[in-house]
Order: sequence, then structure tokens, then C-alpha cells
Amino acid sequence: MKTISYLMVVWSTLGCGRGARAASQFNGDSALAYVARQLSFGPRIPNTTGHRAAGDWLIERLSASADTVVVQAFRHVTATGDTLALRNILARIRPKLSERVLFLAHWDTRPLADRSSNLADRRRPVPGANDGASGVAVLVRLAEELQKNPPVFGVDLLLVDGEDYGDFTEDRDVLLGSRYFAEHQPEGYPPLFGVLLDMVGDRNSTFLREWNSVNRAPEVVQRVWRTADALGYRRVFRDDVGGAVTDDHVPLLDAGIRTIDIIPSPFPSYHHTVDDTLDKIDARMLEIVGNVAVALVH
Repeated sequence: MKTISYLMVVWSTLGCGRGARAASQFNGDSALAYVARQLSFGPRIPNTTGHRAAGDWLIERLSASADTVVVQAFRHVTATGDTLALRNILARIRPKLSERVLFLAHWDTRPLADRSSNLADRRRPVPGANDGASGVAVLVRLAEELQKNPPVFGVDLLLVDGEDYGDFTEDRDVLLGSRYFAEHQPEGYPPLFGVLLDMVGDRNSTFLREWNSVNRAPEVVQRVWRTADALGYRRVFRDDVGGAVTDDHVPLLDAGIRTIDIIPSPFPSYHHTVDDTLDKIDARMLEIVGNVAVALVH
């Protein structure tokens, strides 16, 4: 996943919006269990058995909590001529409401661990505990929380496919699901705003204000960071501005959906390696991100 060009500057502290509020009962342990469940299918590489089984499970799981689930099935022909069978999964809560908020994460995993230090490991797939499964797990758990405590907005939870398949340096065969969704938006779109969750489970994560997000949807960044601050998470959601990340929010921004990226800065050392495993994921960090998401729509 992702390319990032680092340009670090200090962002002045914004005043809080609404007053401090108690965190929700978002269950980080349940989210952690959903990370483990995704890993149980093996690598979620398009056109593999594990990918198909994981997608079926996600549809089933979200169907138990959301009001409706829409599957966008599509195909992509890669630069090498392979045809990928892909699925975006869109779970909709309070679908009749016109004022909507979008959360998204990618559910596929990278075919090759190209950043592993061991050359032999570079031929192996990335397990994807943090890079993929963590954001997905937060959204699956979020659907359950919003079923119990309905939001004031309509909420769309989008799991995009094919984000991490190809070459980010060449902008080839990557961000496939978000690009498809940008071209096939639901009726009534765009939403009020969107929030991308990417690699949000590492226990040592700090989230800086991603450069593209600050420059192209600053009011959404402000809203999210003020919410995190009001919940007492200033040490995790930092006021500094991080680098510009090529991620699933960019095609949505290009299509008029004001979407920001919650992503750690710097990336974990095991990014795109075989060490992106369950032991790196912390239930408390999943809970922090989940609590922010819940507060944004209540």
C-alpha cells in the first residue's frame, strides 16, 4: 500500500468544537477478534480462495448489522493481462436518510511482501493484519455499534477491493475498488464527508493530518481531529501535518467526495513485509479509532 512523500510542518492547534464527551462502548476486543477472523482465511489476494471466502464472510457479517448491503462486483484487467474478479462491499445504515457519512477501508492484501529484508520473503504474500484487516475490523464492529445505537446521519461502510495489488510507484493496478466506486457512486451522493481507515491497529500508532486531506478537505480533518481531542486522544491524533499519501481517499476526492485519510505516520516498520501479523495489533488502538468513528455520527 501507498506511496508517501514526506513534508512535515507544524499545524496550529485548533480549538475544540463540542465539549468533551464520554467515549462510546466500542469494543476493541471484538474488533481484534475480527482481525483474527480475516487472517484465518489466509492472504486476501484477488482470485484466490482466501479472498473469496473472506469476502463472503464480510458480506454475511455486515448483513447481520446493516440495513442493506450492496455488492459492487467488477473485473479489472491488469497491466500483465490478468483478469481480477473484485468486489466492493457497501453496508448501509439508515439508507433513506439523505445526509450521509462514509467510512471506508480496503479488505484485500498485497500479493508480494516487497519490502521484506529477506529476499526469499519478498516472494511471499503480506498477511495484512494491520494493512487491511485492522480498518475492516473497525468498520465491521462499527456496524454492530450503530445497530444498537442508531446514528443521527445515514452511514455507509465501504470495503474496497484491489487497493494493494499492483505498483504504487507506477500508479498501476492499485486503488482499484475506490476508483470503481468513484465512478459508480450511489444515488444521492456525495455524502457530507468520508473517512478512510488504513493501518489503524498498531499499538504504537500516531496519526498525523495527512497532506492531501489537509489541502483538499480541511474542514473534515478539523472535524475528525476535534472529535478525537474531545475524547482525550490528542496523543494519538497529533496536530502535526504528515506526508502526502497515495491512498483510497484520492480517487474519492477527485470525484467530489470530501474524504480524509486516517493513517499512521510514519508507517510501521513491517509495512509490506511478512511481519504484518496479528501480534502487532492492539485492541485499545482499535477501540480509540472506533470511538472516534462513533462520535462523528452521533
